[in-house]
Amino acid sequence: MTPRLPSSEGPVIASGPLSSPPTPLSDFAVELVSRLPGTWRSEYHRHTTYSDQFPAAERLWDSGHVDWTVSEYVLGHHAVLSGPAGEELYLIERPRHRGQFLVAALEPAGFQPHHFRGVPEPNGIVVSADAVRAAAAVSRRLLPRYTRAVEAVRAQARVRPDPPAHRQAPAETAKAVTLTRYGDGALGTPYASVPAEARDALYLSGFQYVPDQGAFLLPPGYGPVATAVRIQVLAARLAQTNVGLNLRHAPTGRHAAASAPPAPAPRAYHAPTGPAVPSAASGSPQAAHRSR
Repeated sequence: MTPRLPSSEGPVIASGPLSSPPTPLSDFAVELVSRLPGTWRSEYHRHTTYSDQFPAAERLWDSGHVDWTVSEYVLGHHAVLSGPAGEELYLIERPRHRGQFLVAALEPAGFQPHHFRGVPEPNGIVVSADAVRAAAAVSRRLLPRYTRAVEAVRAQARVRPDPPAHRQAPAETAKAVTLTRYGDGALGTPYASVPAEARDALYLSGFQYVPDQGAFLLPPGYGPVATAVRIQVLAARLAQTNVGLNLRHAPTGRHAAASAPPAPAPRAYHAPTGPAVPSAASGSPQAAHRSR
């Protein structure tokens, strides 16, 4: 959507010290705070440049319509409504809807990002230009959500005052299995590249040894969801033997033929989904098959 200035009145002003005549937004802000419970005040902000709307917008505590509006439109002005307990509400005209306004909460100051994690945003609301009805809607719908959200943030700050430690990268593994998605859709790895201690994990995760192609392959009939689950299971099993897992696509172009297993795929040999095959880790796949 192409950004534009909201409403035909153009950029305007609100309560507090005014350097230019009042505007519909400033007048409405003054009327609205006079009808909210407790002692509220309004502060008007005119935007002389597009970037003037960023400081308040970055504190917007909303994941719905108000957040979308602020990200899609160039706003000529906004007002901040401050309540008796430190509440802060963000007020703008609703673009392309004359006679309507958007009211949303601003994130309370003094908290760290991890204090907000998991706390639902107290999404803003649309109100009409009737200040009495707008104040009733804010008091009944927005302020209770806002109060609950602030209490949840404060509770998290008490429990987790410090940010969590950064996640560390795991130690490098000396051995790894590299699964390749080949051009024909097959997912597998050449037998010769698999560490001996990783062969049982491949068998037990559903991979089959195909002698004519010299590779462990996952049958294509599993589908994408079952395939993803088997890859996760394989990764967990390999981790128990300190073997890593890599995923990649087969190269394309003149190197593709050399990297892909031979085309015909006759009957496959695989281990049953029971205990690990003793000989798979030490002998050839054919020997493992004969032992079963």
